[in-house]
Amino acid sequence: MRVIRTDASSGGSPSSSAPLPLSYGPDTGLLDRGYAGSCSAMLKVAQMLLLLIGFICVRSSQWTDHNAYSYFEIVCVYDLIMIFIFYIIYIFRAYRKLTCIRWPLAEFLHYLIGTILLLIASIVAVAKSSNSAGLVAGAVFGFLATFMCFLSIWLSYEVSCNTQSADATM
Repeated sequence: MRVIRTDASSGGSPSSSAPLPLSYGPDTGLLDRGYAGSCSAMLKVAQMLLLLIGFICVRSSQWTDHNAYSYFEIVCVYDLIMIFIFYIIYIFRAYRKLTCIRWPLAEFLHYLIGTILLLIASIVAVAKSSNSAGLVAGAVFGFLATFMCFLSIWLSYEVSCNTQSADATM
């Protein structure tokens, strides 16, 4: 048991050794600064950059097969937008207000579906590249983004399993 003495309730003058209350913390303010520096946030930023670079590489190249590369572009833009939405939701703590959605499950399902689609799009893009450097580079960035998405799946699965096992022991 810990006793905390406050000068306001005892009527005494404020002492210089008493710690001042913090005006900011992890639960105050608009942004979640703790999440912004986390591994999950940095992984999302890396995924968004890789997807954007892959999209730009494919978009600026000469296409030999319109369907293959338009599919790659659509999947890249879809994943980029969804990862950005999840990043914004977590950085602004919107998940606290929108409690009707199970955010870890939604993010896990997004990464699972998006990673499979991105892997297929990257395989098709590299198969149809016809030795064009820009198309090959876009496919390589697609594979790198796929690897990062696999890491996100693994981390979200690990977090959900650890959370469930911790809840079961309590």
